[in-house]
Amino acid sequence: MNKTIAEWKMEIIKDVPKLKSRKPDAHKGDFGRVCIIAGSLGMSGAAALAGRSALRAGAGLVRVATPKTVLPIVAAIEPSFTTIPLTEDSAGRISAKAINTILDAAGENDCLAFGPGVGVSGALRAVLETLLGQEKLKLIIDADGLNNLALIKDWPVKTKASLVITPHPGEMKRLWSALRREQLPTDRREQAVQLAQHSKTVVVLKGAGTVVTNGQKFMSIEPAIPG
Repeated sequence: MNKTIAEWKMEIIKDVPKLKSRKPDAHKGDFGRVCIIAGSLGMSGAAALAGRSALRAGAGLVRVATPKTVLPIVAAIEPSFTTIPLTEDSAGRISAKAINTILDAAGENDCLAFGPGVGVSGALRAVLETLLGQEKLKLIIDADGLNNLALIKDWPVKTKASLVITPHPGEMKRLWSALRREQLPTDRREQAVQLAQHSKTVVVLKGAGTVVTNGQKFMSIEPAIPG
């Protein structure tokens, strides 16, 4: 039987403190460095939008690492982030040979995001599995990154990085079926809590009323925005 949120005895967060005002003498280096691993042939927009989103969220320095074929397109869409060319396979996706470049970028930034528009392949899963094993890494996995993650056997056991996963309902079903034998709960809050507790990650379950939880604390963002 699935437990309710109350039965989990979780801390429900209702008020989030406002961000502090920025000091007049602050510079971009004071507000975090983000690297985003994104894009593939035909999916350059995903990489560019992810970079823009990081900037709008307040990151001071944003770098987008993307296959070298699509890099000129990504760079032309938004001049406010820098780019890193990655080795690619014959289909225009990030190849396994890009891992050293990605690890170097991870070491130079405060957090790494992986997944928007990267596609799905064995090489991408190998890259992602290497990132999961980086103990000091703060890693966010989204979009195709989650589709690759669902295909990595026992990924929670292999994860040493501080991990945030951001599934939409379809991606949640794929992640759940890869890890759990029981049926996915109908309550979205319950889905997020159980996945967070099982995988020891922060889960951001997107949708009508986004749910955020680490398995101990819980927050629901209301109201939802249509579309």
